[in-house]
Amino acid sequence: MSYTIEQLTAIESAIASGELVVKSETGRMIEYRSMSDLIKARDVIKNALEQSGTLTKRRKYSYISRGNR
Repeated sequence: MSYTIEQLTAIESAIASGELVVKSETGRMIEYRSMSDLIKARDVIKNALEQSGTLTKRRKYSYISRGNR
């Protein structure tokens, strides 16, 4: 199945707000059973978009603080 950035954005917004209902760009309402299911759906969509090249992986950087010198 082909996913869109808009679908990913809608799911991420639902996660951020704590909602279990996501409205698609076509107006269809999807209700997830739990936040865990919503997060799994986000991961599936995100991975598919990254594999298709639509979304690039973000690099994670770690910074080490050496304190006040």
